[in-house]
Amino acid sequence: MSKGLEILHHGAVNSVTGSCHELRAGDAGILIDCGLFQGLEGKRDLAIDFDIAHIKALVVTHVHIDHVGRLPYLLGAGFDGPIYCSQPSALLLPAMLEDALKIGFTRNEQLINRVLKLLSSRLRPLPYDQWQQVEGSNIAIRLQRAGHILGSAYVECEVAGQRVVFSGDLGAPHSPLLVPPAPPERCHVLVLESTYGDKNHESRIDRRLRLKAAVEHALEDGGTLLIPAFSLGRTQDLLYELESLIAEFGGQQAAPGLPWNELEVVVDSPLAANFTQLYRELKPFWNDEARERVSEGRHPLSFEQLTVVNSHHDHLNAVGYLARSHKPCVVLAGSGMCAGGRVVNYLKALLNDPRNDVLFVGYQAEGTPGRDILEYGPKEGWVELDGERFTIRARVHQVSGYSAHAGQEDLINFATGINPPPEQIRLIHGEANPKAVLQARLKELLPETEVVMGA
Repeated sequence: MSKGLEILHHGAVNSVTGSCHELRAGDAGILIDCGLFQGLEGKRDLAIDFDIAHIKALVVTHVHIDHVGRLPYLLGAGFDGPIYCSQPSALLLPAMLEDALKIGFTRNEQLINRVLKLLSSRLRPLPYDQWQQVEGSNIAIRLQRAGHILGSAYVECEVAGQRVVFSGDLGAPHSPLLVPPAPPERCHVLVLESTYGDKNHESRIDRRLRLKAAVEHALEDGGTLLIPAFSLGRTQDLLYELESLIAEFGGQQAAPGLPWNELEVVVDSPLAANFTQLYRELKPFWNDEARERVSEGRHPLSFEQLTVVNSHHDHLNAVGYLARSHKPCVVLAGSGMCAGGRVVNYLKALLNDPRNDVLFVGYQAEGTPGRDILEYGPKEGWVELDGERFTIRARVHQVSGYSAHAGQEDLINFATGINPPPEQIRLIHGEANPKAVLQARLKELLPETEVVMGA
């Protein structure tokens, strides 16, 4: 890397949360993401603890909270530059931050609206594959599809002939609704996520059949299948897949006496419902398969069997009803790592009954209740929720193929698809073992490339 060009990491180095990276060129710099710490890192002080006087812009790769959750703190610290993101992200970001503000900051609507108004005035939506010069610097940026969630991007940065690429969170091929990522045409330094650097995901066919089997197994004895799911991305992926199962296996039995086309699917998350509506408004950004289904008259995100629970009163009624009635039902509720949100009330009510099942379809960070349920559930252990221990008698499953993150081979294909190979690859956004395993594989496949851990 040329003299005067520096990459600094302010988060998501030794973990998968708190993403925040800086590219500094001379006296100016840009930030790539400014995310919230979660899990074991969630106790960290969220105040901006690095100099931002020279920061000319923030570039948002996608709107998950671990990539944008500290944005209000950044604004509060005096950042007054533009916020670049993709066009879909510009639509999704205010909804995500409004929810984050209500949970972590204040319920004062006037204060929330002031922050959101300030945010909107700074947003600069960019089309994919179009260069943008960052004012006050010699850095140009370009967004490319990352295939992680709708609107996600990796960021190409051009500085004096040097190209640095920040991967953001990369998705896996064949994800519902999304166009898959393609490697950059060239790159000197690649800053690469490594969430699943040590494992591959199941194929889409396998995961879809496993989802079908998990639903049928969970419902065969009159139980509820609870799926903790992130409001943005995972919920929409699962609705898409469940609609496809209902369409294909409609008359077949999902549970004794209950055909698939009569199976109720409940989304109990106002935020997820809001994002699902926004996803429907972003159909031009869907992949070809999804748009073809719409042209056939199908509604992948708003099908007949779908029930959305909005009010808190209706949520409490739904939890109590399902705990008492044992009605076969699939419930999607947030948060995805069970660290808060409406899924906690479902877990308290349903974990003690072996007729119920909990299905995890996403990453569970160390230190979260989701990780504990996944680890101790098969041993009939316990999990602490709101300071109280709950015994886990419900069956616990995991379908890894629904992760929104690229698997090991996907990450390798992205890195090795760059020709000529990068001079350096920096691994970030991963725990110690996944990073070490991925580092060894990349060193083997790209012997001329320096592969280091971000620091």
